[in-house]
Amino acid sequence: MMTAENSPNNSQPDAAKDAPSAPLKGVEVIRHALKTMPLSPGVYRMMGEKGDVLYVGKALALKKRVTSYTHVNRLPERLRRMVSETASMEIVTTHTEAEALLLEANYIKRMKPRFNILLRDDKSYPWLMLTDAHPFPQIAKHRGKPVKGASLWGPFASAWAVNQTLNLLQRVFLLRSCADSVFNSRSRPCLLYQIKRCSGPCVDRIDQASYAKLVEQAREFLSGKDHALREEMSAEMHRAAEALDFERAATMRDRIRALAQMQESSVINPASLQNADVFGIWQEAGQACIQVFFIRGGRNNGNRSFFPAHTQDQEAGEILASFIAQFYDDKPCPAQVLVNHELPEEALLAEALTLRRERKVEILHPLRGEKKQVLDHAVANARDALHRKLAESAGQAKLLEGVARVLGLDAPPERIEVYDNSHIMGSHAYGVMIVGGPEGFDRRAYRKFLIKGPVTPGDDFGMMREVLERRFGRALKEAAEGDMSNWPDVLLIDGGAGQYSAVRGVLDDLGVTGVKLVGIAKGPDRDAGREWFHTGDAPPFQLEPRDPVLYYLQRLRDEAHRFAITTHRAGRSKTLVTSELDEIPGVGPARKKMLLNTFGSARAVKQAGLSELESAPGINRETARAVYGHFHPDWTPA
Repeated sequence: MMTAENSPNNSQPDAAKDAPSAPLKGVEVIRHALKTMPLSPGVYRMMGEKGDVLYVGKALALKKRVTSYTHVNRLPERLRRMVSETASMEIVTTHTEAEALLLEANYIKRMKPRFNILLRDDKSYPWLMLTDAHPFPQIAKHRGKPVKGASLWGPFASAWAVNQTLNLLQRVFLLRSCADSVFNSRSRPCLLYQIKRCSGPCVDRIDQASYAKLVEQAREFLSGKDHALREEMSAEMHRAAEALDFERAATMRDRIRALAQMQESSVINPASLQNADVFGIWQEAGQACIQVFFIRGGRNNGNRSFFPAHTQDQEAGEILASFIAQFYDDKPCPAQVLVNHELPEEALLAEALTLRRERKVEILHPLRGEKKQVLDHAVANARDALHRKLAESAGQAKLLEGVARVLGLDAPPERIEVYDNSHIMGSHAYGVMIVGGPEGFDRRAYRKFLIKGPVTPGDDFGMMREVLERRFGRALKEAAEGDMSNWPDVLLIDGGAGQYSAVRGVLDDLGVTGVKLVGIAKGPDRDAGREWFHTGDAPPFQLEPRDPVLYYLQRLRDEAHRFAITTHRAGRSKTLVTSELDEIPGVGPARKKMLLNTFGSARAVKQAGLSELESAPGINRETARAVYGHFHPDWTPA
C-alpha cells in the first residue's frame, strides 16, 4: 500500500499542493484534483474548510470513481451537500481494490466522517482465556489485546454471556479461575473446591497429568468437539460405577448434567453453523438496527444490537456492507458471515475479509433451512430493538420539548451537561460531567476530572471552578475552530442560589455565552419532588410534583451524583491497593509482580530470607538485597 504522494509510479504532486492560490470549493476542487489523479485502486477523502474529513470512499480506479462526483445532478441529496462543502481532497493508492476496502473501513471508523455510514461501537468484547504457559492453566475472562502464552475463545457479546459460560465451564471441567498470586499462596482449598467448581490444583488435590486432561477436554469442547467428549465422560461414569467408586461416578454425572445445561442454555444452537456471525438488519422511520449473533463452536455466544449513524437514505444492503467492513476492522472474522440482504460488491467484501483473516471467508444469504431460521431470529431481534429505541426516542423528544418550555428555550436542547463532585474532607476529590440528549444518557461523553487543586477541604465552589475551567477551556478552543458539536445547550448544577451565582461568575469570567445555566436545589428537608429551580432570568420556581419534566431533571441530577460517587470510590480504592513493596527504591511494577507471583503476598516477601529473594525468578542480586534491607534496617551487607 502506498500514498499518492510517495508512490514510485506516481511522480505527479498531490492535488492539494498543486492548487491555485484562489480558494476553490465544491465541484471545482474535485475537477482540479482529477488533473493529477491516477487510475489505480485506492481511497479518497473529501475534506472541509477546517480540515475535517467529510467523506471517505474507495475505488478500483480512483479517477473514474471521483469523476462521478462532478455530475452533481445525478447524486443523492446527501452527496450533493458533501460535494458543496468539499474544500480539498486527499488520496491513498493501494495495490488492490480489496486493500482499498480495508483501508476505507479503517479510515471511516477512525475519522468518523459526517457523510459516511458509521458503526457506533466503542466497547471492547470479552473473551475466554486459558493461560497455556502455566503448569496448571487458569480459565478466566479477558478483555483487550491478546496475552502472550494464552489461548482465547470468543468474542462474546457481553460480560454476562462470558460469565455464564465461565461458570458452566468451571462446573464441567473444574479448572481454576484464581490469579497466579492467589494460586501460589494457597495452603488449603478455597470455596470453589468445596462447591465442586475447581479441582484444587493449588493444594495438590489433583496431579498435573490429570489436570492437563481436564484442560484438553475443555479445549475440545470450546472447539466444538462436544459429542465425543460427552461419550467419553459417560463411559468414565459407567466404569466408575462398575468399580463401585460411586463418589467418582456421581462427580462425572454432575459434570455431564452441567455439560448438557451448557449446550441447552443458548437461545440458538444451530447444528449447521460452527463458527459464524449472523447479521440481521431492520429499517424503519429513517433508522436502522443491526442485530449480531456470535456463533462459536456451534454455540451462541450472545447477541448485540447496533444502530449505525447516517443511514436515512441508504439501502439495507449498502448499510450492511459498510457496517461489516468496519465491524471486522479490529476483531477476527469467522469462517462464515450470514446476512439477510444481498450486499453490493459482496465478492469484493468476502475477498477483503479473507485477506484480513488469511483464510477463506464466506458471505451467505440463506433462503431456506436452519441457517434461514437463525437469520430470521436475528432480524426479529433487530426489529424489536429498533421499535424499543423509536419508542424511547419519541418519549425523550417529548421530555426535551418540556424542558425547552419550562426553561424558556427556543428549541429542545440537543446536549444537557450536568456537573457534580465528590470527596471526603477534600481528599480523593473528583468532579464529573454527565451528558443527556435526544438519545438519553450519552455515556460516551461522560468525563471525570481529578481535582488537582490546591483546594481547601470542603470547598465545593473551588472544585467546581476547576472543573468548569478545564471543560470550557477546551470547548472554547474547539468553538474557535468552528467545532460546536460538543457545545452544551443547558448546564445543570446541583445547588441553590449560592451555587448558581458562583458558577455564573465562572462562566462569565471564561466568556462562555449561549448556555442556559440552571440550578436545582432540594426542597425543605431535602424532599425530592419539591425542588426549586434557579435560572437567573426569572424568580426561583417549582414544578408540579407529578410533572414528567421534573422527574427527568431529577434523573439527570441523580445520575451525575451516582457517577461522582462511583468515580470517587474507584479513585479511593486505587490508593488503598498499595503495599510496603511500593516504598522500596528500584522495585517497579514488573519486579513487584514477580515477587508477588513467587511469594504470594507482601507479608511473605517480608518474611523471606536473603537467599530466597536472590533465587526468585527475575530478581537480581542487587534488587534482592534492596528488598531484604528495606524490611531489615539493621542488616548490613557483607
